[in-house]
Amino acid sequence: MDQLQFRTKPVLHEPQTDADSFIDLDRLWSALVRRLGVIIACVGLAMLLAGLYLFATQPTYTSMTHILIDDSLSRFAEEEEGPQSAQQIDNRMSSAVEILKSKALALRVVDEAQLGDNELILNPPRSLLDLAKGAVKGTVALVLPGRPPVSQEAMQAGRREKAAAILQQSLGVERVGRSSVIAISVRSPGPQLSATIARTYASSYVEEQLNANFDATERASVWLQERLTDLNSRSQQAALAVEQYKVENGLVSPRGELLSAQQLADLNSQLIVAQADAATASARYQQYRAIIEQGPDAAVGNAVVSSRETDNSILQDLRQRYIAINEREQAVVQQFGADHPQAVALKTEKQDLSRQIFTELEQLTGSFRNEMEVASSRESSLRESIREVAGTNSQANVSMVQLAELEQKAAALKTLYQSYLARFEQASQQQSFPIAKARVISEAGVPTAPSSPRKTLTMALSIVLGAMAGGALATLLEVRERFFRTGEDVQEKIGLPFLGYLPRISGNRTASASGSQPESAQPMPHGEPIDFRHMMRVAVDWPRSAFAETLRNARLASDIVLQGRHCRVIGIVSCLPGEGKSTVAANFAGLLAASGQRTLVIDADLRNPGLSKMLATEPEVGLVEVALGEVEWTQAVRVDRRSKLAIMPVGARGKSLAHASELLSSAGMTRFLDSVRDTFDVIVVDLAPLVPVVDAKAFEPHVDGFLFVAQWGVTPAKTVQNVLAAQPQIAAKVMGVLLNNTDMSQLHRFADPGSPERFREQYLNYYQG
Repeated sequence: MDQLQFRTKPVLHEPQTDADSFIDLDRLWSALVRRLGVIIACVGLAMLLAGLYLFATQPTYTSMTHILIDDSLSRFAEEEEGPQSAQQIDNRMSSAVEILKSKALALRVVDEAQLGDNELILNPPRSLLDLAKGAVKGTVALVLPGRPPVSQEAMQAGRREKAAAILQQSLGVERVGRSSVIAISVRSPGPQLSATIARTYASSYVEEQLNANFDATERASVWLQERLTDLNSRSQQAALAVEQYKVENGLVSPRGELLSAQQLADLNSQLIVAQADAATASARYQQYRAIIEQGPDAAVGNAVVSSRETDNSILQDLRQRYIAINEREQAVVQQFGADHPQAVALKTEKQDLSRQIFTELEQLTGSFRNEMEVASSRESSLRESIREVAGTNSQANVSMVQLAELEQKAAALKTLYQSYLARFEQASQQQSFPIAKARVISEAGVPTAPSSPRKTLTMALSIVLGAMAGGALATLLEVRERFFRTGEDVQEKIGLPFLGYLPRISGNRTASASGSQPESAQPMPHGEPIDFRHMMRVAVDWPRSAFAETLRNARLASDIVLQGRHCRVIGIVSCLPGEGKSTVAANFAGLLAASGQRTLVIDADLRNPGLSKMLATEPEVGLVEVALGEVEWTQAVRVDRRSKLAIMPVGARGKSLAHASELLSSAGMTRFLDSVRDTFDVIVVDLAPLVPVVDAKAFEPHVDGFLFVAQWGVTPAKTVQNVLAAQPQIAAKVMGVLLNNTDMSQLHRFADPGSPERFREQYLNYYQG
């Protein structure tokens, strides 16, 4: 038997899609419109949950105050410090934030505001969820053994601790930007209570700073006082030790120096003078000694030295007399000659004076020798004294090391005492200045509206989250879309011709799709589905409907593919059960019969004869009996009087038949088909699904062409690909694919922009004319 393939080939070449091209906005918009219902449902669910949350959540009110941490407030009471670095400022602000969050300050606020007895704090209004939790805890408490009774003091302390813990949880403390301002926010069930707690927190923090400064200063003063007493005692003891050591070692002098050092200095001064005197005396003695050694004659000439270096008046007078006589002698000698008696007398007198001068010089030399000896002796004595005093001073220097250590200790204790005394005076002065380094710059006001839950924000957030969840779900659905939705999907995924969409069949949908009532049948009640008998006649009862038009396109395809055949055998197949192939087979055959072609429709789905079930009465004989040769086919065929369609049901024995595929490929089935070819122009065969059984594969040699039925949005494309790849002999005879049970109102959502499905509303009138 000749096998013809009918494939659509595009006239125009489709542009190649570039994987790196920009995102197709039209496809995205189509996907958004297609999954808009899912997104709206998610948004609605999110809004519903948000509404339940707003309904079940108790409102809370937030009051806020601001505190400025300012060191300049105490600039008049404290010494001015240098500029602080950014790290120091950050550390100070972080410390202030932690102090505000501390449990100690929370307990102080509880005590000042008397929150330990405030039921609004301890037992606020509870939400439905809290009530449910409380009920569970109460039930568990009934089962667990009871605890011993608690005293009143312990109960009060527990309420105080609980109130402080609640305050810490409801407190918000944060630094405002990079400034020195700290924002304190308090949440509570009541607006007035929030404002009260916020104000109490601010005032408590300022008072805490004052008390902390006062306590720290007081503790410092007490400690400094104790240290001053100790340092004063130790300083006095050190000073006394220094003086006692000086006395014991003889290290004290009237001028505040060491006696040995003073003596050594005096002796050195005297030694210098003595050395000078000895040198002078020795020089004078040596000079006069040299004059004496020259004799009396030279003594008169050298007497000039003696007259300059001594105050001896006798020697000066003798020398003046000698000079005067010498002058007279020279004058007499010049006038009267050397032999003149007067000249001789003067010469004798000169000699006498010369002897007197020499004698005087000898006496002076002896006195100078004595002076030299005295000076030398004094020098030697001073040197000996210096050696003795130097030895004593060395021992004193050794003692001075210990004395210096004692003096340093005494000086250090004195300096430390003075330092601590200054700090004590400063701390004593600071105690009298009640100035804190913080002040409130913004008083806490009473909130007029609850801060939580924020209805507008919650609803807006629910819409956003719902839209995001809907978008994610829609994306997941789009990614998991593995079914046939459009004819383009059919051609792209399995490469077979697409013959059209078969709309869903129901009373109201078919009437609306056709726009007219059946020509020979009464309209079905509104909203009721068509029963089995009427499902066989949809294309006949509504010939102007989209359902009938799609079947006409299938008939045209079969005419083109199977042209020239005397009797055409067309098989109707599908992959899975329940895809509506029996309905398609019945209506396709009815449409052919109504057009004047002699048509026989055979129910060859022996295991699940859906076409036979559409008949009004269950047939006694059918295809099974005919193939087995028990009856003639003319006795088993049913004929529709209106469309003249011949129907070959399965028969009663088909339900218990164990080997359906053997029957379909048997010689009896061949004889039956050969016997009806001269009677009918077209034979439409409703075959079993391809996936569960091999009946269609066994019947394939008798079929000229197949119409493949897939359910819109239900049949997986991968399943069809696998089936056709596994059964190429069937795939080769497939004339086209019909998408059955199509939701025409949703079809345009899955179509690409510009595709025919997008213009369905425009050509819908053609099905109503």
